[in-house]
Amino acid sequence: MISNMMEEIRLKNFKLKTKLIITYILLTVIPMAVLGYITYYQNTKAIEEEVGEYVPRLLNQANKNIENEINELGNLPNMIYNSSDVMSVLRASPYEDRSLLLQDQFTVESFLSRSYLGSNNSNILGAFLLSNNGSFISTRVAYEGFDFTKNPLPYGEAHDLEGDTKVLLPNQVNLTFEGNPPYMLLVKEIIDLDNRETLGTLFLAVKLTFIEEILEDLDEEEKALMWVMDDQGQIIYHPDQTKIGTYLEELDQYPLLNGSFRTNTAKERTLISISQSSEQQWLLVHRIPINYLTERTDVVRNVAIIIFLILVVITTLISIIVAWSVTKPINVLGKKMKDVEKGNLHIKIPIHSRDEVGVLAASFQSMITKLRDQIRRNDNIEIRQKEAELYALQSQINPHFMYNTLETIGASIEDGESELVVDMVAILGRMLRFSLSNKDKIVPISQEVLHIEDYMTLQKFRFEERLSFNIHKDQVQELYLTPKFILQPIVENSIKYGMQKRKALNIEIEVNQDRTKHAMVFVIRDNGPGIKEDDLVKIHELLKKDPMINRDSGFGLTNVHARIVMMYGSNYGLTLTSMEDQGTEVIIKIPLLVKKESGDG
Repeated sequence: MISNMMEEIRLKNFKLKTKLIITYILLTVIPMAVLGYITYYQNTKAIEEEVGEYVPRLLNQANKNIENEINELGNLPNMIYNSSDVMSVLRASPYEDRSLLLQDQFTVESFLSRSYLGSNNSNILGAFLLSNNGSFISTRVAYEGFDFTKNPLPYGEAHDLEGDTKVLLPNQVNLTFEGNPPYMLLVKEIIDLDNRETLGTLFLAVKLTFIEEILEDLDEEEKALMWVMDDQGQIIYHPDQTKIGTYLEELDQYPLLNGSFRTNTAKERTLISISQSSEQQWLLVHRIPINYLTERTDVVRNVAIIIFLILVVITTLISIIVAWSVTKPINVLGKKMKDVEKGNLHIKIPIHSRDEVGVLAASFQSMITKLRDQIRRNDNIEIRQKEAELYALQSQINPHFMYNTLETIGASIEDGESELVVDMVAILGRMLRFSLSNKDKIVPISQEVLHIEDYMTLQKFRFEERLSFNIHKDQVQELYLTPKFILQPIVENSIKYGMQKRKALNIEIEVNQDRTKHAMVFVIRDNGPGIKEDDLVKIHELLKKDPMINRDSGFGLTNVHARIVMMYGSNYGLTLTSMEDQGTEVIIKIPLLVKKESGDG
């Protein structure tokens, strides 16, 4: 208990600036740093696990594709049994007549070229048929090596292939082709089906293009390294051709042959995924740097660290400046506020703590309470005045407009235009409902636009061809709100002065969303007589004045401007441009007021 009291006393005796800085570090900097590290670690771990599960499935499918391709290639040597001419040549005794040898050689090599080097087998580089009657060779490109007398499977000998197709790699035979393409040799014994004797051996040199194409589909961005090797670690295919036929020494260190694992070296961390072929027992290996997998996360991390450090520096400086600026004048400010409140600077104030907050607490609360009450009373009075003023403005219906509209309706009745009368009465009723509904002082833009459209429609009935109008509506007008009656006064002025001096008046209204300034803009443009320069200067002066004073009693430009400024501030309101005999343009800007789901403004 005594220790707790000591701790409490020590904390009270700290300067307010020290308290603010310590609190900021404990509640902001440290939790943000810990949270950022945990988030980054979990994201990178999740990415590794996701890739480690996903890649082996792709490798397994690729292995199946390679197996299917090899199985199809393994059936190619059997095509030789379909040629009775070739089988006859292989069964024949050794040649004594050279012309007969050349004739048979042409027959066999033509068959090899036609059957194995055609367009359907574009991956086959060459076909080598070795028999006790000699060698028959057909290749797509020039080659070197392949000394038959020293070949591991020379012709004329029995081979323990058990009828299967054997695969040889380039390092097992002395054979190279022009351009040095990677390849493998498919070896197949040709057996006489009648007496089961060996007639010879067929070698098909097949480019590894099909493996390359299959692997390229797995890594379109070429960020991963993939190769194929047997279960002993001998590399069958590798993007680096010099490694084909060599052995991978690290295979013994691999913890598994199906799945994914991570390796760490001094240079980099990598994720290795392996899938073993069920038929060939080949291993398809996918190796990718982990920093590539987490590249985007690392970018976000680095940006976050930079932003975090900048924010820490800025906010720390701000907290120090604020703490210093608050603590230094707080005693003087407290005494002055107490003097204002009580009128006596010598009255003692009971303070239980010894820091500056104790001085401020007693004096500021009392004074701020009184100030808040007074401000609240003043605000309530001002709000009521504004509401009453707005109520009066909304309730106004121009008597001349009503008179002219009713006169037009009466004339239409006399002319027997009953349908027109019905339309005009319906529109007038809708306008009256909108004007007299004082519950909503802020309405959807669509309602305000509909009201002005109704107003101009009734004026159109009256002036007929002399008046035309067009309203360009923004598609999002249903989503946003506007104060009532900000368009009608402007349009009334346009019609009032335009019809006096123009035979035909056209009014354009645009409703646009200004995303850059987060505002809604109404543009009212007419081709009327315009405003004289002196009058325009006076109007501009009125618009610049305090909206709470010197307002016109009418429902005109200054009233609309004053209402908007009172509601939203001086950044919004009405601007006017006009040239005599060239028309007038009025732009009204209000903030972007989002409509609530309930539909109220």
